[in-house]
Amino acid sequence: MVTNFATETARSSFVDHLRIERGLSENSLLSYARDLRYFIEFLQESGVDVVGVTSTTLSEFEVWLKDRKLAISSINRTNSAVKSFLIYCAREYDLNLPTGEITSHKVARKLPKALTIEEVASLIESAKSLSDSCSLRDVALLELLYSTGGRVSEIIGINMNDLAKVESENEVIQTIKLRGKGSKERIVPIGSFALTALDDYLVRVRPGLLAKGVRNENALFLNSRGGRLSRQSAWNIVLHAAQACGLEGKVSPHVFRHSYATHLLDGGADIRVVQELLGHSSVTTTQIYTLVTIDKIRQSYSSAHPRAR
Repeated sequence: MVTNFATETARSSFVDHLRIERGLSENSLLSYARDLRYFIEFLQESGVDVVGVTSTTLSEFEVWLKDRKLAISSINRTNSAVKSFLIYCAREYDLNLPTGEITSHKVARKLPKALTIEEVASLIESAKSLSDSCSLRDVALLELLYSTGGRVSEIIGINMNDLAKVESENEVIQTIKLRGKGSKERIVPIGSFALTALDDYLVRVRPGLLAKGVRNENALFLNSRGGRLSRQSAWNIVLHAAQACGLEGKVSPHVFRHSYATHLLDGGADIRVVQELLGHSSVTTTQIYTLVTIDKIRQSYSSAHPRAR
């Protein structure tokens, strides 16, 4: 029998496998670890070890999750993590486990919410008006979120040597390297507004931050102590700007990514190009943004055409 200790050891070994062999990001690893804690807690309450997991155990686990009022999307994610864990255990420990019994539930597809161009401009302008000594840094952060469509973890992970210039036939293009999920790298261009904001920050604010006690010469975005800006601090910058312009409750760092993709497609960008810019492995993921555009067209048609309704 696999004991509780061995179950925990197997969980730890699985997370190491995800980190080393599959190269998952820290955020993904934290998500897996959280979901597996649910499963380990359930097994301990039920007096069951991994080796004793049956299809009935998995059904009871799903009921256990629903009793905790988890959303269907959260249950699906947890079940996916558990399935990967059991497949790993079956292979590594030669166990006969019912991995095929775990299925996903259909979730109503929600269209991503994007800000209007005017709302994005208002949000960035509000950060400029804040009297904080780091306001130029905050503006540069917001501009980059919108200019690159980067996830917040990608933006705070940018290093100084990730900035580069590429010469084309007619111009010099400023680019930036982003490290996405699974440590995948992609190069994206930076717009002129973001470039101006970045230059202001690099010249007028970053040297002062770098001179503080904690030095981090590599990181692009620094905190008030000179260390790399954290994910939570980046969130707070976005939320404070949203509060300042009356958009509280509508904005998160990821809304910039949704807005970036939606505005590109609205402007006529090819979906395959948007896929590359967002770092999506499949164009199917990108296609949800086309539904936003189609929904806008439908609304305009319904309100303007005499026989639409």
